[in-house]
Amino acid sequence: MRWFRFGSGRRQAERDPVRQQQILRELRERFGGHVPSGFAAQAAEAVQLLDGDDGLLAAAAVLREFADAAFAATAAQGVQVDRRDYRWTWQAAGPRLRSPLAPVPGGSFHPYVHVAAAVTVVGARPGPLAKLTAPEPVLTHVLEILDLVTAGWEYGRVVPDADAATLATGLIATARDLRAAMPDAPPLPPGIRDQMRRNNTVDVWDPAGNRILGALNPGKAMREALLA
Repeated sequence: MRWFRFGSGRRQAERDPVRQQQILRELRERFGGHVPSGFAAQAAEAVQLLDGDDGLLAAAAVLREFADAAFAATAAQGVQVDRRDYRWTWQAAGPRLRSPLAPVPGGSFHPYVHVAAAVTVVGARPGPLAKLTAPEPVLTHVLEILDLVTAGWEYGRVVPDADAATLATGLIATARDLRAAMPDAPPLPPGIRDQMRRNNTVDVWDPAGNRILGALNPGKAMREALLA
């Protein structure tokens, strides 16, 4: 059953929770990320499934579920975790902490397929998202995942490959666009602020780890996007 939300000065927005669950189920079934060489292609296809208002809300749900699963996977390793400052956790645990972003068969959404697609969709339509739901939690999840990615590179000896770097740059751009669409964006969390003070460049490897494809300076990219 479809229902509608009306807001003063806002367009009529049609939402169908049942359809959103159908989209999420189809995402899991069609785009499992089982073929490593096809992550980018699968993510591009998944973006097409996340169309319309229901697709946009489903994308927000992907980010929420993945962020929750990453937190649970980190805490399950017996370390203290502050979701607003994963850098603190990584710095204390170091290489003994397993990255919660590693895809697990039958687990949560795939970071380089489902999450990458959701990040693209949310970043492309931050204004409509803000009319459909509160954007603050979505922004929080985007920044949590970004913190996990970049802190793992610096403190956990996680290799920044092309898929991870693409996800990180997408998260930065989407955080920028979400904040721009909010009349009163919340302060950036501690982990992100700490990263922005740094100027470390990391080598970006091909997914097989055989050669360096380029370089990325996460702190510089965040400063340019989030302080503009």
